[in-house]
Amino acid sequence: MNSPSASRVAIVNLEMGNLFSVQRACQVVGLAAEITSDRADVIGADAVILPGVGAFGRAMKRLRELNMVEALWRVADSGKPLLGICLGMQLFMEESSEFGCHEGLGLVSGRVRRLENPRKGDRILKVPHVGWSRVNRPRLSDGSEDPNVPPWEDSLLSGIADGAYMYFVHSFYAIPDDADVELGRTRYGEIEFTSALQRENVTACQFHPERSGKIGLGIYQELAAVLA
Repeated sequence: MNSPSASRVAIVNLEMGNLFSVQRACQVVGLAAEITSDRADVIGADAVILPGVGAFGRAMKRLRELNMVEALWRVADSGKPLLGICLGMQLFMEESSEFGCHEGLGLVSGRVRRLENPRKGDRILKVPHVGWSRVNRPRLSDGSEDPNVPPWEDSLLSGIADGAYMYFVHSFYAIPDDADVELGRTRYGEIEFTSALQRENVTACQFHPERSGKIGLGIYQELAAVLA
């Protein structure tokens, strides 16, 4: 294990998700990471991670109870790294249609929708989408890379190869209004969705890097490099 970094990472505790796996991934790359429900810890941290698994509406309710919505906006406006994982990515959006219509954090313009009847040929795939799928750089219709999409070299995905397999567990996915924020796309059957995005210092991924082995750990390594 690397020696701990002087930088402090706050992992927002919504009591939803594998918080200790995220903390362990941070520790492996030398980051001092604290699981916290205290907004002062979040505001004062050098970087913040918002992980989560579960229902969008419940998670937003918990964020409001913790007075964490304004705290996360302050982090986003500060220029400090803010990383959303799985449900955390969805919470960054403006709204979700999961079990009704729920307002999100609005850090990224867009909405969250369900994976509706994904198919592979004549077979209907299971929802939730659970397992390993490729994360690819967005491409134009002719297969070439989209020049309007920021290169991975300028993101937390810079150590990840195009087409790398990552581990997913989700029934809903984010649809950003601005395609330019897309970093990665993933296909589940005939449905192609945004699996990673970046808006300035705000980064998010639908997959679980902490559950994606050595390759996924590269995202935490890049976070450590940014904070070094």
